[in-house]
Amino acid sequence: MSNDFIGFIGGGNMTRAIAAGLVEGRYPAEDLLIAEPAIEQRAALARDLPGVIIEESNQDVARRASTVVLAVKPQVMRQVCEEIAATVQKAQPLIVSVAAGIRSIDIDAWLGGGLAVVRVMPNQPALLRLGASGLFANERTTEEQKKRATGIMSAVGHVVSVDSDADIDSVTAISGTGPAYFYLLIDMMIKSAQNFGLDPQAARILTIETAKGAAAIADAEDETMQSLIDRVRSPGGTTTAAFESLEADHVRDIFARAFEAARDRAVGLADEANKD
Repeated sequence: MSNDFIGFIGGGNMTRAIAAGLVEGRYPAEDLLIAEPAIEQRAALARDLPGVIIEESNQDVARRASTVVLAVKPQVMRQVCEEIAATVQKAQPLIVSVAAGIRSIDIDAWLGGGLAVVRVMPNQPALLRLGASGLFANERTTEEQKKRATGIMSAVGHVVSVDSDADIDSVTAISGTGPAYFYLLIDMMIKSAQNFGLDPQAARILTIETAKGAAAIADAEDETMQSLIDRVRSPGGTTTAAFESLEADHVRDIFARAFEAARDRAVGLADEANKD
C-alpha cells in the first residue's frame, strides 16, 4: 500500500471536484484512485481527470489507498462500508467521509471498528473550489491524519475543525444548507427588481454583483455584521425603512427557526441511517 494514494469510493460531483482540486494543487494524478461502478461514469472520469486511476471495484481502491474518501450517497453508505470492512481492517487507512447525515461512530462500526475516521460536511460551492467545510476527527485520528484530511478538503475551499459529531449537524444547517438561503434571498431580490420594472438581465446582474460585493466586504472587514449594516443604514433612509419592515415581521426569528429545523433534520437523518 502506498503512503501517498488517496482513494475515492464513488465518482460523483464531489469526488470530481476534490480530485481536480488536488491535481490543480500539484498532487500527483497517478496517486489518486477512484472507484465507480457505472461504466459510462468511469469513461467520463477518465476523460476529465487524465492520469487518475479509475477502477470498478471498491475493494481494489480500499486495498491500495492509505486514505479512503467515502463519497457515496448516505442511503448506501452502510452497504459500501460493510462491503470493504475486511479490507480496511487489514489495511488500516484513514477514513474520510463526505456523506451528509452519517456519524463517524456509525461509519467506524460498519467498517469493523477501531479506525481513524474523519467526518466532513462540504457544501455546494466546493464544486467551484469555493467551499466551506466543517471537519470532525474521531479520537483515533492522529494530528498527522487530521492534517492530511484537512489538506484534502482544502483543495475545494476553506476547512473549519469542530469538536464533535453533533457540531457537524450544526455545520450542515449553516454552511451545508446555507447556499440555498442565499439563493432564496437572491431570487426574491431579482423578482422584486423585475416587479419594479427593471429589465430581467439588469435585475440579475445588480443582485448577484451586490451579493458578491457584500460577501467580499464581510470577509475583508473585522467589524460585526451589525456594524456593516449600520454603515449602509442612515436615519430616515431607504435601508432604515427596509429594516423596520423586516423587524416588524420578526425576520430574524423566522430564519432562526429555519436554521434550527435544518439542524434538527440533520440529527434525524443520522439517527435514521443507523436503524437496522
